[in-house]
Amino acid sequence: MSRGTVRIALLALAPLLVASVIGAAARPASEAQSDLAALKAKYRRPASVPHPPDNAPTEARVRLGRSLFFDPRLSGSGVMSCGTCHNPGLSWTDGLERGVGHGMKTLARRTPTILNVAWAEALFWDGRADTLEEQALGPISSGDEMNMPLEVLVPRLRAIGEYAALFEAAYPGEGVTEQTIAKAIASFERTVVSERAPFDAWIEGDESAIDAEAKAGFVLFNEKARCASCHSGWRFTDDSFHDIGVAGEDRGRGAVLKDIEVAQFAFKTPTLRNVDRRAPYMHDGSEKTLEDVIALYDLGGRARRPSLSAEIVPLELTERESRQLVAFMRTLTSDDAPVAIPSLPR
Repeated sequence: MSRGTVRIALLALAPLLVASVIGAAARPASEAQSDLAALKAKYRRPASVPHPPDNAPTEARVRLGRSLFFDPRLSGSGVMSCGTCHNPGLSWTDGLERGVGHGMKTLARRTPTILNVAWAEALFWDGRADTLEEQALGPISSGDEMNMPLEVLVPRLRAIGEYAALFEAAYPGEGVTEQTIAKAIASFERTVVSERAPFDAWIEGDESAIDAEAKAGFVLFNEKARCASCHSGWRFTDDSFHDIGVAGEDRGRGAVLKDIEVAQFAFKTPTLRNVDRRAPYMHDGSEKTLEDVIALYDLGGRARRPSLSAEIVPLELTERESRQLVAFMRTLTSDDAPVAIPSLPR
């Protein structure tokens, strides 16, 4: 049984329980504050970015990966790059309900962000790739997406003189191969990390960083609204898969784990970092605003089926509570530095 299978099974059997941070009126204020402090500690940012031991980041690897990421010669048409869909100006997605691939074909799913993907497990909406290195080649070689056969791509890049030098600097003696292409792109993607947001400043002790409505939204997020059952940790994702009751025929994780009932119609929990810049929402772009997303959860999902996650139940939120949740999620947005598109090798 794979790590993803175990994780989704455990989540189906035992949804995450979040400790109360408000409590009854009779609770001492000091105890409530202690609980809130413990809860906030779960959302502290890590001090370093993880990487696999065989692909440690170097300046040369990141430089090569950046060039490959933004180079349209990695597509069959010569007009698409990884950055076409993962646009840094759109929080590393494309702003569309569903992605657009080779020949302007509308794809089945929305383009997910690559923000903070260095920490991610089981990539793609359905978790079919275990590592960034594995994920990197998927869209390139897909006939529906970039439509570039890898057996064509490798000699194409070898024929570009400046690329040969970049590959040698990044991976001495390894040459231009499918593996070094994947490792370089993954190395660049691991640098795509959101900056500190107002929420982070609050977590670190600045009480003025977010307002009272957002603070109330944080409590709701972890309690009544049950959001933290899946959107946990500093990236606000459990890296697992859930059927949240979105209508449609796409089986998501179920297409990968065909014999596991709870995997059917389950999709990867997306990060909520910079979420207010990534409308529309859900794997199919079916929810247009954050308010629509909250309404979906408040309803308890729209589709009723055996795979529906146990966490998805009617919430009975008030209008003010919905506004407070949105106010909180907006505090997760950071002012990230502009990304310079590189001059491409010749």
